Amino acid sequence: MLSLSSWLHMRIPFSYFLMPVFLFTLAISPNNSMYEPVFWTFIIVHLLLYPASNGYNSYFDKDEKSIGGLKNPPPVNKGLYSLALFFDALAIGLGWLMINFTFAIMLLIYGLVSKAYSHPAVRLKKYPIGGWLVAGIFQGFFTFIMCYVGINKFSLETAWQWPVLIPAALSTLMLWGNYPMTQIYQHDEDGRRGDKTLSLLLGIRGTFYFVGAVFGMVTLAFVVYFNAYFSSRQAIAFLIALSPVVLYFLYWFAQAYRDETKADYQHTMWLNFISATCLNAFFLYLTFSAMKFI
Repeated sequence: MLSLSSWLHMRIPFSYFLMPVFLFTLAISPNNSMYEPVFWTFIIVHLLLYPASNGYNSYFDKDEKSIGGLKNPPPVNKGLYSLALFFDALAIGLGWLMINFTFAIMLLIYGLVSKAYSHPAVRLKKYPIGGWLVAGIFQGFFTFIMCYVGINKFSLETAWQWPVLIPAALSTLMLWGNYPMTQIYQHDEDGRRGDKTLSLLLGIRGTFYFVGAVFGMVTLAFVVYFNAYFSSRQAIAFLIALSPVVLYFLYWFAQAYRDETKADYQHTMWLNFISATCLNAFFLYLTFSAMKFI
């Protein structure tokens, strides 16, 4: 359980790419200045729950080629399975102790769904549409509501209101637009295992076209949301924050259109990094703006 390979497969730094949902939740939370629940929600979700999911999926995928956050994955062992379950249990226990029972139950549900994504008994990953829908809903909408409950120490009923449900839904749309790009360099390995992901179904060029179309619609939806719930200033700032992402996406698309081997791990990780950095910066700006710091 304590082997280096097991810890590498937990891919803790990869949680950086998933931070925009947490920071978006923080920005619209009424209790975002309650530093203790904010701290514990972040630690539990990003340093325990997400790594547990990464490790568990790696154990059953047994990838030999690059995976998200790990260019050369070492062989997996039984210790990885135990470490992932330990992180899961620790997340749920701390969630109950430091936040509330509702938050702990939501952590449990997220963990079960993430296991269904890769476990051979269910293997949601092999269903192109179903796997894409479930991943987007739970990494977006569900995680947003879960973090809202954790950050504010609220009940689920308190979170079930339009000012929370709308940005939660936008988070899922954002994930639906991004998710196929994370699969684009794994076509060979996914095909070998029989996992027909959405990106594999669409093909290299089809993935770019699909992501570009969804991304355009999602951007419009975000602009409408910020104009309605914040101001045009935040809507413009959002567009400015996304401009490096769009430029890199178009640059990469032009390369991959001419040579499909450019749809590789390195370009995917750069897109993930640029996208996460821009969105994290924007949602931090939104949070500080809501807290009247700027």
